[in-house]
Formats: sequence, structure tokens, C-alpha cells
Amino acid sequence: MEVLHISAECFPVAKVGGLADVVGALPKYQNNLGVSAKVIMPFYLNKFTKNRKFDLLFQGSLALGDKNYTFQILNLKIKLGFPLFLVKIPELLYRENVYGYDDDTERFLAFQIAVLDWVLQNKKKPDLVHFHDHHTGFIPFLMSHAKKYKVLKEIPTVLTIHNAQYQGQFEYDKLHLIPGFDKKHIGLLDWSGQINPLATAIKCAWKITTVSPSYLVELSQHANGLENLLAHEKQKSLGVLNGIDTKVWNPETDNMLKKNYALTNVQSGKKFNKKLLCKQFNLDPEKPLFSFIGRLVYEKGADLFPEAFYKTLLKHDINILVLGSGNLETESQLKTLTTTFSDKYNVYIGYNEELAHQIYAASDFLLMPSRVEPCGLNQMYALRYGTIPIVRSIGGLKDTVIDIDDEGGFGICHDLVSVEDIIYSIGRAVEFYKDQKEFKKVRRNCMKIDHSWDKSAKEYLSLYKSLIN
Repeated sequence: MEVLHISAECFPVAKVGGLADVVGALPKYQNNLGVSAKVIMPFYLNKFTKNRKFDLLFQGSLALGDKNYTFQILNLKIKLGFPLFLVKIPELLYRENVYGYDDDTERFLAFQIAVLDWVLQNKKKPDLVHFHDHHTGFIPFLMSHAKKYKVLKEIPTVLTIHNAQYQGQFEYDKLHLIPGFDKKHIGLLDWSGQINPLATAIKCAWKITTVSPSYLVELSQHANGLENLLAHEKQKSLGVLNGIDTKVWNPETDNMLKKNYALTNVQSGKKFNKKLLCKQFNLDPEKPLFSFIGRLVYEKGADLFPEAFYKTLLKHDINILVLGSGNLETESQLKTLTTTFSDKYNVYIGYNEELAHQIYAASDFLLMPSRVEPCGLNQMYALRYGTIPIVRSIGGLKDTVIDIDDEGGFGICHDLVSVEDIIYSIGRAVEFYKDQKEFKKVRRNCMKIDHSWDKSAKEYLSLYKSLIN
């Protein structure tokens, strides 16, 4: 069985969020199950592509309205655990950032056209196409209804929704950019008077998955305007919990750590890493360390951090460390706090993959007070490294973290997103930390939890088989 994953991101090539981690890991585990899983993504101008070698597999041209572009399909020479192909369109895709440009509509539409042109000319077609989020949302529509690609319409398609808040919608003045199709099908492109790639994908995909069971339920009430559509397509939808790549995220072998550790020496290992990190950020290694890693945006509850941290640091003798970027006002407020609490608080604005690994290894608690969290991977990384997650019970956080007051619990959970909830939950953690015997027991239990892709990869395999058969 040959499966082609189509995505705007894939770790380690280009990463903005969890999408990259999923697409960079799931195919590995699928290949372990005997699936021939491959990935195709855009070729960006970044550190990874500058320092790697590629083979040219195919060269063609595509029309985007009245403009023509040449494109190349490249094959990455090094092994990632799956074959990786990249679409190179210099004028559109060859840029430093993945998203955030005025012509993102044109960029990702051209990417999808190039992918299908390449698939079309290949003698061996994939048995199934698995595409991810709105950046690839026109794939099933084009395969079924664009005149050029109708030969592909019998190939099953699976959409995975990683975050329904982002839909890629645009106005009808760009309709001419979409390859020719019978206009009687134009309704498949429309949602609320706009062309909506995610809505199109939901309508046209053979099957829909979300990145956790709870997120599928929540989308019936909070899907940024797509609630009714998702309810209508409920019969073809399935929630499959994401996993993590346990080879990349393994404190015993992680080459980004100064000292590796396993279950047998977790206490000394974390203590060593904590001492180094605290020295780097002028913190006290004898105090409990609370951390946040991620985007400093509303969806993550980060707008509440400045007030919550200020009040918490006045009340509790702890350390807080933040790694992330996003809203400029939130960034500024978080940086300002360093002058008031210079010996117990610090912030790193930006993203640093190596530092993220070190923070997971050094921290005692990880904060995730998310308003929206389709699955969340950070809490799974934290558990793997013996760091106790403090989460709002929503989406995948609800599916993966059990409160310490419940049987078998190993995290701290709260139901609402507010300054008070964050402060109260940190207070619970401080009290829990004082009971070092119980704290160390729970820490060891955290590390035993299996959140690898093994189970989820098997679920996807069953889904694929049901469609191909």
C-alpha cells in the first residue's frame, strides 16, 4: 500500500507547529507497519534546504490564472525514515517563512497543482492520498472535479484537521486561479460567500480525521463557522489521537541534552539539566521550575501570562521560564517582567529547538492553559521527560492528562481559562512539589506512559484499508 502525505510542514525540514511533528513522525511508524508512506511538501528557503542535497525527479510548468510558473520535484538524499519530496517554485515557495505572505493563496494553490501534475505523470499512482489542513484543501476537489485530474478521482483521500481555526478562505475574484472544472460543482468550494479550502476539503474528502477524539466532539460547537458542515459530515469523521516520535523525544538518547537520563536515574538527570538551565537564565535550581513552550497567542492562553505570572511570583517562591513568540504586546509585557523578578523569572523570545528539549528535561512543570488545543504534543513531550503538565482540560489535553486528585493521575488540570485558574493551578503544583516522595513517584510514572505513534499508526492503517478495499 502506497500512501502520499501532502503537507505545508514536515519536521525537520520546516516547522511552525504540531503539524510538522505529525507529518515528520507518522510516516515512519506507518512504514514500520509495511505501508509505503511518503511525504511531499514545499521547498522553502531555510537552513535545512540550504545544507542538504537533492535529486531532481521531475520538472514541469503550471498555470495560475494568466501566469505560468516552472516547478521542480526534488527528492531529499538523506534518510528521514520515509521518502521526502519537495516542490520547488522559486517565485512563490522559495521564502524564509512558511506562512504570512500576502500571496499565500497563490503559493499553496500552486503547490497543490504541482503535486497533482507530478502524480498525474507518474506511472505508479499512490493507493491513497492523505492531506493535512487547509493549505492542501483543494486536493480532493481537484482530483474529482478538475478536468485535468479526473483520472485520479478513484484514489481515496483522507483529510486530517490539525486546527480548524485556520481555513485559508479568500474572495471569488481569485476563482480563475483554480484549474478548470465544471461550474455546476462550484458549491463545493463555497462557504459563507467565500472560497474556503478547508470547507472544500471537508466536503470532498473520502474520510476526515481530527488529531484527538475530544477535538472532534468540540468542533461541533467551536469550528470557526464550520460547525454545521462538520455536523453534516460527521458520519465520515474519526478522531485519532496524535502520537510523538519517541526516537526524537527520548531523554536517554537526546543529543540536545547536556546529560541524558532514563527512568532509573531521572532524579539526578533532571537535577543536572535543571542546574545548567537555571544558570543560563539566572534562576535558582533549588526552586520548582515552571515553563511554557509555544506560541504566545490567544489560542494558547498566553495573553493571560503577564498578569498571572506577576501575581504568582509575588505569592510563590518559584521559577518561571518562557520560550516562545507571537503577539508583540504579550512579548513586550513578558520581557518587562524580567526587570521586576530578575532572579526568579526569564523569557526567551523566539523559537529554539535545542533549548526546547533542554527545558523539557530541566523543568518540574509545564504550563498549557490553552483556549484551543486540537491535540497538543507538548504535554506528551513533557511526560516523556518526567515533567508534570498543568493543562486546561480541552481537546487532546483532555484525552492525555489525568489530574493528580483522580485515580492514576499525573497532571494538574483546570476547566476554565483565566488568570485565576492559572494562579490556582500553579499553587496546587507548589503544594504538590513539597511532597517530594509523591512528586518523584508521579514523575517516574509519567515517564512510563506510552504516547508513541504505534497505536495511532495502526488506526490509520485500518482506516486506509477500509477505503482501499
